[in-house]
Amino acid sequence: MSARIFIDGAVGTTGLQIQSRLEGRSDIELVGLPEAVRKDVSARADMLNSVDVAILCLPDDAAVEAVAMINNPKVKVIDASTAHRVANGWAYGFAELDASQRGVIADAQRVSNPGCYAVASISMLHPLVDQGLIPADHAVTLNAISGYSGGGKQMIQGFEAGDDADTPFFVYGLNLKHKHVPEIQAHGGLKHRPLFVPSVGHFAQGMIVQLPLQLWDLPGQPSAADIRAALADHYAGQRFVTVAGAGDMTRLEPEALNGTNELRLHVFAGEGQRGEGQAVVMAVLDNLGKGASGSCVQNLNIMLGLDEGAGL
Repeated sequence: MSARIFIDGAVGTTGLQIQSRLEGRSDIELVGLPEAVRKDVSARADMLNSVDVAILCLPDDAAVEAVAMINNPKVKVIDASTAHRVANGWAYGFAELDASQRGVIADAQRVSNPGCYAVASISMLHPLVDQGLIPADHAVTLNAISGYSGGGKQMIQGFEAGDDADTPFFVYGLNLKHKHVPEIQAHGGLKHRPLFVPSVGHFAQGMIVQLPLQLWDLPGQPSAADIRAALADHYAGQRFVTVAGAGDMTRLEPEALNGTNELRLHVFAGEGQRGEGQAVVMAVLDNLGKGASGSCVQNLNIMLGLDEGAGL
């Protein structure tokens, strides 16, 4: 008997993307509510308690409320909101985080799906902090650009037909309190908040996150080759997270992995005349793929013991 899956919030950008990846699969049964009762609390509660896995694609407060409605201990939950990403009792849904994380996700009743900026940042930071190349108390800066789909319906409409229809690019989060920062700090292994500066461009989806490193300021003054080797070792054999070889690219485009569940890391380097090395680690991904719905489907597959790449 196939597992029954309910997407609460299936009409939003992430929900629609998840639904498109799940439709037509024979190993699960995708269920939903009629439009007339989609927002009815009683109908939602009944559905949430009747399925094997509930996927929440809701604003943070609504996701917390939905979890509170679930009293059936057999129901597993994947929350795509920010609400539970650093909460106790929730597994973090980045399967490639370390060697044990798949098992943590597989055994979990509650899984918090990573944020797009966050999973890119953590994919770079966690291995380097874990292996001691970046100290946990290091001052970390992250710069990023995303397609406008990451901002939800309002931003999508703004770029496609609204006030930003002629805007090529803008920087935001200028209060330095982007909602992904606590998640990056916690799962990146950092003692201090990273300085995170996001931006959005006039393209629908795709993302690059940059981690600049002054190698001469790190303990042991590692080379760019050391950084790349540490990342390659951490992600060896992974299906969806890969590390590009040295010199593979002379330019990087945020839309390069659109339509996939891939996350690819690059290390670009420059060496000063006195050996004062610099490097920039960059993560490229589809903010709607590995940064949202693709990651969610991957976590669902792991939780149900199915082929991890099904639907991806």
